[in-house]
Amino acid sequence: MGKVYAGARLRRLREDRGMKQAQFARALAISPSYLNQLEHDARPLTVPVLLRLTEAFGVDPGFFSERDTSRLLADLRVALAGEITADRVAPSDLADLASRLPRVAQVLVDLGRRNQQLAERITDASDPRSADPDLPRSPHEEIRDFFYRRQNYLHDTDRAAERLAAEIGIGPGDVLQALTARLTGHHGVRLSSATTEGLHHYEPGTRTLHLSPSLRPGQRAFRMATQLALLEYGEGLDGQATEDFEPGGPAHRLTRIGVAHYFAAALILPYTAFHSAAEEVRYDIERLTDRFGLGYETICHRLSTLQRPRLRGVPFSFVRVDRAGNMSKRQSATGFHFSRAGGTCPLWNVYEAFAAPGRIQVQMAVMPDGQRYLWTARTVTRHGAGWGAPGKTFAVGLGCELRHAHRLVYSDGLDLDSAAAATPIGMGCRVCERLDCPQRAAPPLGRPLRIDQNTSNFVPYPVAGDPPV
Repeated sequence: MGKVYAGARLRRLREDRGMKQAQFARALAISPSYLNQLEHDARPLTVPVLLRLTEAFGVDPGFFSERDTSRLLADLRVALAGEITADRVAPSDLADLASRLPRVAQVLVDLGRRNQQLAERITDASDPRSADPDLPRSPHEEIRDFFYRRQNYLHDTDRAAERLAAEIGIGPGDVLQALTARLTGHHGVRLSSATTEGLHHYEPGTRTLHLSPSLRPGQRAFRMATQLALLEYGEGLDGQATEDFEPGGPAHRLTRIGVAHYFAAALILPYTAFHSAAEEVRYDIERLTDRFGLGYETICHRLSTLQRPRLRGVPFSFVRVDRAGNMSKRQSATGFHFSRAGGTCPLWNVYEAFAAPGRIQVQMAVMPDGQRYLWTARTVTRHGAGWGAPGKTFAVGLGCELRHAHRLVYSDGLDLDSAAAATPIGMGCRVCERLDCPQRAAPPLGRPLRIDQNTSNFVPYPVAGDPPV
């Protein structure tokens, strides 16, 4: 193990726990003076200290590695794109800032996003046809960031759902019966399968839960579990949502629903049992769908949440896109950065999934910073209520860092050590650093283009100073 200097992150961990240096040092069985040296990067972290941190605070050693800054560094590059273009900030400065002063870096990222939002509001306000500029913009994007900041794992919610699952006797094959008994017997809710305009609707006055007859058993169970979360875990939902948003606003209400959905998934797929099954079948998604009787997307989403301290699964990133490249879901327990601007990468295998519906695509991919991933992708289709009703098709992607790939059945037969086997992808054309990519859809930031009427190039946006390609 090389020397690891992570004073800022160690100090952040201590402050997040509300502990003084003396208390923190006592928990790690080291002296306060030694801890002070660690926090000021005068001494590197050692293996014994890392092991004590894992045991005492449930922290993955990866928290102190350079990979922990990759998402923050990518966000900085987007937020300060103009400063980079003007050569006022060097990429190496951003890497140093993200590593040594992560909280300051996060403030800069937040300020950059606020400036972008203010610019958009000013544009809207200048257009008399626009909506009220004081309304929050894109609350759905805010809820994605809510889960993204928490690496897609809500510890208290997950544990509460698992306790309830044990209490009411949820297990493979018994989910619907257990949920029905709890809703009707404990809450007096009447279930109705009469035709309803939506997939489900709850009437608080009559305590009637209407479920569309077109719902499959797994979909029916998920909506019943969500309603149970709203009835039994209301205070917990409010507490989680209020951490980031003012009560009553659109983002708060959507976050409350999002946490209820998280609770529902954790209720019908209790953490310990699901984690054990996933490890047993080496994260074979289709075998897990058969075992638990739930859909492909539901299983993938639950796999992306297995980050409980001392019982961690593979840290996955989860994404759902449509044929046009619109990203409707994105969650990550890894350092993988999803682009906020300029679309996603067309070389990513989530788009290949549309060419072979229902078939799992596997890809080894490498990001511009050299970090490699293993991605799986498959389409999921939802049909309307009857003939002629519009349906919808998405590609669902699930990826992990290549260092975890050996734990997945999808790595069998792949040469994980071959750098040439990995497809070069990026965060999106607007911020991608790959200057020679023939699929680039936007010119690279901060680089003057070579414009020559006498020369054509395979690369759509050739950069000045580079030879023709």
